Amino acid sequence: MRERLFLGALLLTGLMMPITGCTNPSGLDSITITPSTESLNVGDNVQLTATGTYGNASHQTTQPVTTGVTWASSAPTVASVVATTGAVTAAGVGTATITATAQGFRGPVTATATVTVGGIGTGTGGVGSLSVIAVLPSAQTLSLAGETTQFTAVGTTTTGSTEYLTNSVTWTSSNPNVATIGATTGLATAVGAGTVTITAAYTEPQSVITGIATLTVSAGAVEQVTSLTITPSSVPLTSSGQQSQLVLLGVAGSSGQTENLTADPNVTWTSSTPTVATVNKTGLVTGVTAGSSTILAQYTNKDGSVVTASVPVTVTITGTGTSLESITSLSIIPTSITVDNLQDTGQFLAIGTFSAAPYVRDVTNSPATTWISSFPNDFPVDTNSGGNSGASAGLVTAFASGSATIIAESTSVDGTIQTATALFNCPFALPNPNGLPPTPGTCDVGVPGPLLATLTVYNEGLNTTNWLITGPSATGTPNVIHCGPGWAGDGNTGGSVCTATYPVGTTVTLTAPAQTGVAFGGWSYNCTATAPVTAAGPNSCTITLTGTPATLPGDNPGSVNATVGAIFN
Repeated sequence: MRERLFLGALLLTGLMMPITGCTNPSGLDSITITPSTESLNVGDNVQLTATGTYGNASHQTTQPVTTGVTWASSAPTVASVVATTGAVTAAGVGTATITATAQGFRGPVTATATVTVGGIGTGTGGVGSLSVIAVLPSAQTLSLAGETTQFTAVGTTTTGSTEYLTNSVTWTSSNPNVATIGATTGLATAVGAGTVTITAAYTEPQSVITGIATLTVSAGAVEQVTSLTITPSSVPLTSSGQQSQLVLLGVAGSSGQTENLTADPNVTWTSSTPTVATVNKTGLVTGVTAGSSTILAQYTNKDGSVVTASVPVTVTITGTGTSLESITSLSIIPTSITVDNLQDTGQFLAIGTFSAAPYVRDVTNSPATTWISSFPNDFPVDTNSGGNSGASAGLVTAFASGSATIIAESTSVDGTIQTATALFNCPFALPNPNGLPPTPGTCDVGVPGPLLATLTVYNEGLNTTNWLITGPSATGTPNVIHCGPGWAGDGNTGGSVCTATYPVGTTVTLTAPAQTGVAFGGWSYNCTATAPVTAAGPNSCTITLTGTPATLPGDNPGSVNATVGAIFN
């Protein structure tokens, strides 16, 4: 009897197994992308959509899965894609594969689309089509084989906007035996004596736009420099702040070939008495106070040998004087920048024209150049009034939708001021109807706030004469914030209470430098000391600026406030 029951159970189990196999739950089987191919111009946008197929061959169903897949681009420099929405932006000439990936019933499933970018188009920013290319500099000279120089391509569109195209054009040299050039970089290298034409070519869908420059190579052999000459042979300055440009000429080897080494990276310029006259890395001398100094130029050859030359400098204070190199005009490149998202950034450059050679110079990070935003809370722009190396002056960040006028002011030593303006945009775009994703370019909807935090620094102690706290900018440039009467740089005496604005979530390090006659007593509770506090210093602490985001998408960004006190006695 037990054997018959056991046999029956086996038969029942066998009958049930195929039925169970036919009732497995359905899942995602495949994905399709629409459109599967797209041709764009630089600056254009397209919204890709993903459709998922579910079930099995007999009972298939489809539904939109655009926001349920992960989007990726094989070449973000050609076409970038928003990972959560499938919004594509054309960034550079070329072809990119856009992939949508999701977890399917039998494992990951993917689909691809091909995006081809052919040139500068109308785009969301209205940049227009490319009309002309300028190659900078238009003429350049190299002295010896192996030396290099960087060419830059700047395009102007039919709407008057400018585009940085150095890495989007094709570079060629008319004679590689004289000079070669990187096809995508614009970096030229001298090979032999002669003159070549450097061409930058940009391919539009139906045309090719070109720009040209000339490159002259003086000699074709690499030789060691055997002697140096500085011109002029002496420098008389008659006022504090007056400047004089030195030119350093080197004689190479037995050939006697002369080359200009003034700004060569292997040259070191020094002043014997910097309190009388200073000299920068390109041989520009500036008078400070009355007295005498010696300017020394030292050149190090590739074999390690060193040659030197020097000239005397005399400074006599006979009047206020004026700079020998006044700035005569100022322009900003590009004239406008449009970004698509909150906290996106755009970099402007300030180009000055001077009364003495070199006539055209990049003054973006010059301490004499001040950057101003018409709406500093919504679109702050970095400046470099402290003269810090590696600063990010001219960098604008979007913290709201709309636009702002960005102003650059450059001041000559003689007191004259040149100005230029540009436009920074972060446009507001309404959501698409029928439940489709928002239009790319929204600077406000769906982004939680607050986005900015304000840090306030003050002294809790009794010292009111020479205390000092320094801090970085919002982009991390050190020693840009100066708070306290102990700061004597750039003509400012500091204040008793200082504020600075940073993106929420930023960790800021504040520093109390070591100062003679200043006793430091500690930081407030919310700023964590990085090392045990000592009275002599230096001392530093860190604070992370955090806050509670706005609860509803589209809420106006709020503000987060943090206050750090320090004790100086």
